[in-house]
This record gives sequence, C-alpha cells and structure tokens, in this order.
Amino acid sequence: MFISTFDIFKIGVGPSSSHTMGPMLAAGLFLDTLRKSHFTPFGLRASLHGSLAFTGKGHATDRAVALGFLGFLPDSYDSNKAEIALANLAASQTVSVEGLPPLKFDPAEDLVFDFETRLPRHTNGMVLSATDAQGDIIVRESYYSIGGGFVMSESDFAKKPAASADGAVPYQFRSAAEMLEQADESGMSIADMMLANECRLRSRRMVDEGIERIWDAMTRCIARGIETGGVLPGGLGVRRRAQSIMTRLKQEYGTNLAAPHIINDWISVYAMAVNEENASGGQVVTSPTNGAAGVVPATLKYYLDHVPSAWSGRIPDFFLTAAAIGGLMKRNASISGAECGCQAEVGSAAAMAAAGLCAVLGGTPAQVENAAEIALEHHLGMTCDPVKGLVQIPCIERNGLGAIKAVSAASLSLRGDGTHFVSLDACIETMRQTGNDMSEKYKETSLGGLAVNVPYC
Repeated sequence: MFISTFDIFKIGVGPSSSHTMGPMLAAGLFLDTLRKSHFTPFGLRASLHGSLAFTGKGHATDRAVALGFLGFLPDSYDSNKAEIALANLAASQTVSVEGLPPLKFDPAEDLVFDFETRLPRHTNGMVLSATDAQGDIIVRESYYSIGGGFVMSESDFAKKPAASADGAVPYQFRSAAEMLEQADESGMSIADMMLANECRLRSRRMVDEGIERIWDAMTRCIARGIETGGVLPGGLGVRRRAQSIMTRLKQEYGTNLAAPHIINDWISVYAMAVNEENASGGQVVTSPTNGAAGVVPATLKYYLDHVPSAWSGRIPDFFLTAAAIGGLMKRNASISGAECGCQAEVGSAAAMAAAGLCAVLGGTPAQVENAAEIALEHHLGMTCDPVKGLVQIPCIERNGLGAIKAVSAASLSLRGDGTHFVSLDACIETMRQTGNDMSEKYKETSLGGLAVNVPYC
C-alpha cells in the first residue's frame, strides 16, 4: 500500500506519536464505534498493555486516552481547552461528547496499567470498553498504536489488505531497489515520482499546501523551542537548553572566534528545540515519529539558513524524498521504538533527512539512496531506553546527533557516484532483524539501559 507524505508527516502533539497521539486517536475511534452501536453505553474503561503500560505515565498515555474520550484530536489539539476539559473530567468523572449520552469515566479507577498482559498483535496495545448501568461490558475493542501516530484495531488486523491498494499510484516501489529502477526507467527524481503518486490522490494545490503547512508547523515549533526556557515536566528536572545555546551561538556569529565545527551546534540546537517542545507536550510533526521529530526539521533548516546555494523552492523535494524513504522503512521494517528500538525512530529520521538533503543539494537517485543507507547503517542497534519513561533522556540530544549524522551522510554520498557496498534494502532488513532479536527491555519499556543505570529519584 502506498504510504503518503502526509502519512509520514502528521501534525500532532507530544510527547509521543505512539504513546500519546495513537491512544488519543484510538479513543476517538472507539467513540465512533459506540455511536454506531445498538447498545446504550453508560460508562467507559481502558487498559494499557506492553510498552503502553511500562512507559505510559512518562508518555502521558493515560492523559491522551482521557482527552481522546473527551473528543480531542492530535492535529487540532488546543492545550488550553485540554486543561479545562481534564479539570472538568476530574470534577465530574463524566465524559460528554456529541452523539452519545453522558458516560461515567474516572481515570483513577477506570484506566488500568496492565504490566502482565501483552496483547498479541503489537507491544503498544490497549483495550477500550463500554459498560452498561450494571457495569457489564457491552462493547469492547482492542487497538494497537503501531508507531508514527498510526492506529489499527483488532478487526483491522483481521481484514485482508486491499487487492489493488497500490494501483491508484503510478510508481509502486516496495523497495529501494525498485525505487531506483523506476527512477532510472522514467528519468525522474525520487521526489518527482512521489509527487506523481500524491497527485493521483489529491490535487497539486493540495499537495503544495499540505507541505507548506507541515513546514510552517515545524518552523513554529523550532521557534517556540528556542524562545522558551525553564524545566521540562515529568519530575526529572531536565532544563531546556535550546534557548541558552542559541543565545551563545548568536553572540559568536560572524566573529573569528567560532571554529568550523560549531555548525554542529547550530544543527543540534534546531533539533533540540523541537524535542524540548515535544517533551513539554507541545505541537510537533511526526518525522516519522514524535520521539524523532527534531531530525528532519533541523536538517532542512540547516540547508535553508546555512547552505549558500539553498533555495526555498526545493522544500517540497526535500519532504517528498524524505517521505519515500520513510515509507520504505515503515513498510519493510518499523518506525516504532517499541518494536525495533530507537534505530527505528532516530535512525529512520536520519535516513529520511539525509535523503532529503542529498536531493536538494543536487544528488542523483543513487546518491540519495546511498545517503539514506549511510545514515541508517550508523544507527543500527540503537536501543530505546528513556529514563523514567520520559521522552527527554537520551531522546532530546539524540535528535541533535541524528541530524548531524544526516548532514554528514548526505555530504559523504555526494562525494561519490552512488555506488556503494551495503544497499538501503539490506540495511532496512538488518534493522528489522536486529529489532526482532533485541530484548524487550531495550524497546521503550524503560526496563534496561540508561533507564535503569541513571538514578532519578
């Protein structure tokens, strides 16, 4: 099935696409199920399983479920209205939404973190139920947040995939090898092939406006992160650093005191600004996830603000190319830290960013594929071990380093002709196998790695 640019890049809310956005969407989907049901519901219940249970508190999963029941959606999230709605819920223990009777829901009693039971389809599992006045379950559905804000129900897994899901688009590459073959046959760039696919699903104007909206949300996120200081929520006492780092960078700018390697600090501060916003529950764009949301915008901002030949007219090419690579990784491996560790999140984001940067710097399709492979290869094996289950340590700095690797990978690929030893397909398959072999304690459960070796009490 064709994975659109607007599936990879979705405007949402932090701190996690899989643990915040996904559960919020799942709760909304369950409300839709209730509206279609012949039963008259009286109350709501929820249970979180696997990674959603282990790091749900740190990722605000319980809060996300409650907000989803209250009718909130990630792409239209209003933080002020959310706080008011949660306060009203705490006082009334009642959910009132359009199309349904008032429903009893007390998060303290009706939302359970189940650390023992892992649902069969995915580690990010949740069960949502509606009860009658006697407390008996009348409607029940299991949902899985599979990464990047994508949600599937148990019934979705049971459905047969559409027979011609890819038939609607002209370039149906399922691997990097097919992507390069079709680029060679058509004489088109990867971005042009993606654009042709997108334009079969929506108008060119809608594509352009959608990409503009994505980049606008990213730039506003960077700006908020740079302008905001203080301490991040969650209890770790992590200070926001993007503001102070940017202040010092601006003081040094244009002087003879700045060494060439300081460009890495500029790249890092853009990424860290985004992920500090994400950690505080602000609006971000999945790229391809919230935990890795800083890599792509930091790399593109580096291109626009620091590369002499940069042209804003290439922004669509950057996003379309990055989305093509992101789609390959989602299709053939994973973009979920709970499935494959952080190699699937920051590793995938770095590959996408490297590909996008290589494309706008004039790289051929072969060089673009090479750039993505270099960036992904050097994230292989990276675990997801957030301290206290918060998307802060090591996540914020890791995005900065992921963006630096993306820039380096694009630069290295442009020094060659696209010929290289390890293919992107081999690298993606290695990520999948490594993720399957990785211990569960290193896959967004906070049961291993830094999460147990860094004291936070």
